[in-house]
Amino acid sequence: MRDHGGNLAWAIARYGGQPDSWIDLSTGINTVPYPVGQITAGAWHRLPETASLKQLERAAQHAYGTTGEVIPVAGAQAAIQMIPHVQGVGTASVLSPTYNEHAAALRAGGWQVEEVGLFQALEGSDLAVVVNPNNPDGRVYAPHTLMALAQTVGLLVVDESFADADRDASLVGQGDALVLPDNVVVLRSFGKFYGLAGVRLGFVLCRPELAQKFREMTGPWPVSGMAIEIAQRALHDDTWAQATRARLCGDAQRLDALAVAAGWTVVGGTSLFRTYATNDALLAQKMLAKRHIWTRVFPYSPSWIRMGLPGTAADWERLKIAMET
Repeated sequence: MRDHGGNLAWAIARYGGQPDSWIDLSTGINTVPYPVGQITAGAWHRLPETASLKQLERAAQHAYGTTGEVIPVAGAQAAIQMIPHVQGVGTASVLSPTYNEHAAALRAGGWQVEEVGLFQALEGSDLAVVVNPNNPDGRVYAPHTLMALAQTVGLLVVDESFADADRDASLVGQGDALVLPDNVVVLRSFGKFYGLAGVRLGFVLCRPELAQKFREMTGPWPVSGMAIEIAQRALHDDTWAQATRARLCGDAQRLDALAVAAGWTVVGGTSLFRTYATNDALLAQKMLAKRHIWTRVFPYSPSWIRMGLPGTAADWERLKIAMET
């Protein structure tokens, strides 16, 4: 079983308590979610209409600032599972360390996968994967750098699951200055920035030929009626998105200050999560878990600990007290 954040049930089994007594900071999901509001009865009991899916696609185009093809999928993870089947198998390179499902899905699909630590090592691959901004260290590669890489590989997959809070890092939304090449696929996550991971919604952005392949794999009802209705509302709410970006930026700085005061070193991250170097990440996680605050550590680093951002004033105060003691 591959490790992920969000495994709160395991933490409860080990350290006790109930779900509502814990602060779960083990994921990069916005802890102040978009206010969903009322859902119409039709979203629950009718199959999603083609017209509704088209409206969802237009809403995503609006939010991401693009006129290109946008394919709804059941979360960015669903797209990751499809990537190995977009073209014939070959050699794939994944810029690492990063989200571990990319390499795993490619291997399961028959690809020969190399996880590389240098950006230049991606060149020449039949398929290359860059998570941008990266999870967990937050490194970012500029659009022009990724465009240059695309000229050296067969297919470039850019996972922008955490790009909503840093729009300048995205390959889309750059206006006439940048058009996606035929061999580039961009993945976006709806649930992280909008704090609605349970909706299970993401998008694939690419040129028409690749878009048709993804549409064939998703089938006629790729996402639920509830997801369509909620996301249309959220993706058009520019006021909420702008305010959320500003809040997240301030909160990320606030969390960094707490970590530095505790003697940790900032590794990096995004406005949705922060990663720190500690003397002993497992010990730091354990000490916070005893206070029912759950965080993320990584099997490849004994020092790195990743934390999402608290959502309420009470949660911030609990975290502050826990990190001071």
